[in-house]
Amino acid sequence: MRAVMIEQFGGPEVLKYTEVTDVLPGQGEVLVEVRAAGVNRADVLQRQGHYPPPPGAPAWPGLEVSGVITGLGAGVSGWQVGERVAALVDGGGYASHAAVPAAQLLRVPDGVGLVEAAGLPEAVCTVWSNLVDTARLQAGEWVLVHGGSGGVGTVAIQLAAALGARVMVTAGSQDRVDRCLALGAEVGFVHRTSDGSDFASALPGLVQEATGRHGADVILDVVGAAYLDANVRSLATGGRLVVIGMQGGRRGELDLGRLLALRASVSGTTLRARPAQEKAQIVTAVRAHVWPMLEDGRLRPVIDSVVAMSRAGEAHALLDSGAVFGKVLLVP
Repeated sequence: MRAVMIEQFGGPEVLKYTEVTDVLPGQGEVLVEVRAAGVNRADVLQRQGHYPPPPGAPAWPGLEVSGVITGLGAGVSGWQVGERVAALVDGGGYASHAAVPAAQLLRVPDGVGLVEAAGLPEAVCTVWSNLVDTARLQAGEWVLVHGGSGGVGTVAIQLAAALGARVMVTAGSQDRVDRCLALGAEVGFVHRTSDGSDFASALPGLVQEATGRHGADVILDVVGAAYLDANVRSLATGGRLVVIGMQGGRRGELDLGRLLALRASVSGTTLRARPAQEKAQIVTAVRAHVWPMLEDGRLRPVIDSVVAMSRAGEAHALLDSGAVFGKVLLVP
């Protein structure tokens, strides 16, 4: 089999598609012939040496795949060779084959392309576990999604809207905001200001105006430190800020007095490092509550580009550029 290896930590050029030792399905796993793998920020961090794979995972990157089951490990039931699946994996998705815990498999519904399905598992599981499990998002609440044009953001908009929430987004241009609105957002803010002014300082006022002075009940944030104070000042009473990324730094100043006055909360989560049992529970919830949205059209994968695995460096450069809307996929 072949996989995209990280020859040394560094830029996109360190990714090489090469032969590796075949993977075999272990206890409770299935072997998937990969038709596509999603590219995520976590893969970029792993390439740079900042996000090592968990113990037991392959050395090569990749957190989500789609493909066809070609083998069953011991103890697997309920799955058959030949089934079309998408899967959340602990690592090793950038390859021609992947060994996947059966509990992290999802059947690809009719009407969803097998390649494009690879853009769903990581984003859907991230969004569900944070908006629903952590933030307890309710119908009618206002939710602010930072990075609405990204892989997670495009799913978050659709999922939140399907749950009956009112969605605000930030994106880098008016065109990208408009595309977010077409996915179900009600309000969009362009965070790249033409006059060089500080968007973070303006954000609370924009949110208050958009929500009729109510504020955001939930904020899903990929920025981190640079937006911490602005996010807290944008919250409604009882608001919940969930931080899932640190693109704007990892250390910020938190006004505890404001947090107490609002009876608000700040949470931080990751998906990859969670125990297998927690991932299985998330996938089970996604299968029950989110997958039907694919079947009836309320949710769809948003794919920006499909790139050959032999050109994985180009896919990472594309993600690094910030020009992507939705997901970038790799195909063997």
